Amino acid sequence: MAICTCKVSQEAEPGLYIFNAEKPELQREGKSPYRGMGLGSRTGPDRLWGQSCSQPLEMAKMTQRKDVDLEFFSLPLSKAYAIRKPTEFILGDLEGLTVAQLVDIATENNETLRIIVRGQLRTDDRSLTRHQMASTQSGQRIQGDDNLQSMLVGTVMRKVKSRTWKKQRYFRLQEDCMTIWYKSKKAGNVHSTLSVSDVEAVREGHQSEVLLSIADEFPPERCFTLVFRGRRGNLDLVAESEEEAQIWIKGIRKLIENIENMGQREKLDQWICDWFKKADKNKDGRMNFKEVRDLLKMMNVDMNEHHALRLFTMADKSQSGTLEDDEFVLFYKMLTQRKDVLRIFQDYSSDGQKLTLRDLEDFLQEEQLHQERVQQYALKLIERYEPSETAKMLHAMTIDGFLMYLNSSDGSIFNPHTLGMYQDMAQPLCHYFISSSHNTYLLEDQLRGHSSVEGYIRALKRGCRCVEVDCWDGPNGEPIVYHGHTFTSKILFKDVVIAVGNYAFKVSDYPVILSIENHCSVEQQKTMAQHLNQILGDKLLKSTLDGKIPNGLPSPEDLKGKILLKGKKIGGLEESLNGSVEESLTGEVSDEDETVDIDEDNHRNDSIRRRAKKSKQRLSKELSDCVVYCKSVHFNSFKHSRIHAKFYEISSFTESKARKHIKEAGAEFVHHNARQLTRVYPSGLRTDSSNFNPQDMWNAGCQIVALNFQTAGVEMDLNDGLFSQNGRCGYVLKPAFMRSNERRFEPDNPQNRDDYRPLSLSIRVISGQQLPKVNIKEGSIVDPLVRVEIHGVPLDQAKQETRYIDNNGFNPEWYDNLQFSIHTPELALVRFVVEDYDKTSKNDFVGQYTLPFSCIQQGYRHIHLLSKDGTSIPPSSLFVHIRISELT
Repeated sequence: MAICTCKVSQEAEPGLYIFNAEKPELQREGKSPYRGMGLGSRTGPDRLWGQSCSQPLEMAKMTQRKDVDLEFFSLPLSKAYAIRKPTEFILGDLEGLTVAQLVDIATENNETLRIIVRGQLRTDDRSLTRHQMASTQSGQRIQGDDNLQSMLVGTVMRKVKSRTWKKQRYFRLQEDCMTIWYKSKKAGNVHSTLSVSDVEAVREGHQSEVLLSIADEFPPERCFTLVFRGRRGNLDLVAESEEEAQIWIKGIRKLIENIENMGQREKLDQWICDWFKKADKNKDGRMNFKEVRDLLKMMNVDMNEHHALRLFTMADKSQSGTLEDDEFVLFYKMLTQRKDVLRIFQDYSSDGQKLTLRDLEDFLQEEQLHQERVQQYALKLIERYEPSETAKMLHAMTIDGFLMYLNSSDGSIFNPHTLGMYQDMAQPLCHYFISSSHNTYLLEDQLRGHSSVEGYIRALKRGCRCVEVDCWDGPNGEPIVYHGHTFTSKILFKDVVIAVGNYAFKVSDYPVILSIENHCSVEQQKTMAQHLNQILGDKLLKSTLDGKIPNGLPSPEDLKGKILLKGKKIGGLEESLNGSVEESLTGEVSDEDETVDIDEDNHRNDSIRRRAKKSKQRLSKELSDCVVYCKSVHFNSFKHSRIHAKFYEISSFTESKARKHIKEAGAEFVHHNARQLTRVYPSGLRTDSSNFNPQDMWNAGCQIVALNFQTAGVEMDLNDGLFSQNGRCGYVLKPAFMRSNERRFEPDNPQNRDDYRPLSLSIRVISGQQLPKVNIKEGSIVDPLVRVEIHGVPLDQAKQETRYIDNNGFNPEWYDNLQFSIHTPELALVRFVVEDYDKTSKNDFVGQYTLPFSCIQQGYRHIHLLSKDGTSIPPSSLFVHIRISELT
């Protein structure tokens, strides 16, 4: 194209412009045409330009005269947005592209682009073709960030596994800004990669046992730890200098922040790019049909070759026999078409093409049961999720916007209102269920497992508000933490306190309870008290809030930012405040020696019983003084507690004792828990660190139901489900009928409640999307079924299943109806489980999602599945329809 040297005298006005790919020209819609495009003109490579007068542009090209009096407009791509015709599929924000790239995009598919000129876009609106977008975003992430630029070049660092295993590795950030590549300096070694999306946090200094073990070799300024999501082990690294360590620490934190701030469309773009990279085996930037067939197997798609070839040919616009960039996007779009959602869309669309504002209002009222300020809510959804600017201007929603809404938090089964803090936090501590951990120091089983401060960090970062510390005398006068009388490894009590002090309030401001199982001598108890006071400082609660004798427990709101000690105490709270406690009175140091509990649970085990001797040791006044509102006491009976118990006393029960009390006196147990705290922990016989069902204990109002956080399974799913509400703060307000001694609630007979109102839950399981593979065997495809479980009072316990779908983990459809009766909805949890059906053996777990019944949104909803260890597995989901009504 000839270069015109005419003067650019104005900037393009806001409005709609047309760019024709066949004969490159830019026109203002509804005005006299502006023809031509600037390529390498004086306006710069990132600006479009066109003629703004009636004299033909061709004249200027032919004459090449510099004195031709032409006036042009200039259009910066950073203020442009393009829409493909005729489908109105968004091409996207053009920021970061040159004019030449824009021409390539348009001419490759012989398309007409409609270009909207407007102000700077919000970052969550940006959406080029998917693969180009990822490249553009990577450039934007790197641009101006010296740390990321350095990471692209790479660095040699030491990967550390132990004091003796320290190997040099070459680490480099890949261009996608999502993957870190590393390999040995030795030639020929296989390289490895790790995804930044799997990294939960970066910890500076000697914050792991491994790095602490080499503290004498490498200063903390050069050390850092990558913490991965789920139960994957951490990666400990030592940089060559403090400067290099900071480059990687700051750089990875920046990348984590970028991922967390990704919009829904950006996450989908990244997902598509990830699949493209996985399928592109020879890394030539294109995919042949064989690679596409392999990709389909990786994606859990069982598709006959003829149909796969048809989709491949339709996507191969260039007829090159391979798919590149936006061709792969088109292939993915055809592959992921949602017929189930399209049916719903067309049922409510007046013209079958879009939802008008009225159509969307009808859908929200009739299906989603949204009744308040419906029009305003519909407009908000259009503004938030509709990708078409034309549709936005018409206050309408396209099928793409509708699907984006249904996949969002607004379309989730979990009510967004209850995700945040929504409960009254000013009631007494005993009126809340409290997320609690047992044997927090263990990462594995109770016999030979590894003890680590990492257990405390992980639990606290999951919102846990009560952690256990099992203390024993250690060498050099330093108390240690481990599972007594076993071969589990040992850690210093001091390191545990440091970890708790550092992480107690990272995810929640509400109080943390340290449950002390104390087996230490008086001298080491004094050391414990010294560490608690020196390390925790003002965070440690050492007196009542106002220094006076209270008449009830304070609230979580009152105790924000405080760490409470639960343990034995000399005398009562009254004596402590009056200063009348004597030094080192004798008493049972540990109120819950689990070897004793083993003995009680299993009288036949003589070898264990021989060890089970409760120690009568003296209690240090210094440690006793650290206990204020959580004095551990032995439980006698509900009658004794009703007459003699103090509000600040807490009793601990093994799971078997708690079940016995629930069975024999369930209503009294509920009343007891309305007055004071109760802790329930697993039987000592659970040497594999397995868990009991916490629901049984919550049904009786037990607040501190301690589980082995290190062990995945249905029990931890229930715990995560209950505490996923209320801002994940670790405290959930108990139902009103469990907080008053004036009301009677029997877990085994909920229909006797004065405000008994049972409900009916109807679930239509419609479809699943991109379920993960569970069998790594090549060619294996999931045969999915969905099981819905109700966990609550005994009368509510139920489960139902859909049929299984043969060989389709990518987009199975069921349309199966499941029906449940819920007699105590306030305590019920609903768990959705996807399994891979196997007629010859136990089904394999695929994914699950658990939430409180009270947090369910009705209507058409997506359920975003979680892995066995509770981490998300996007974009795997279920699509359901929910109805709740009164049980007649």
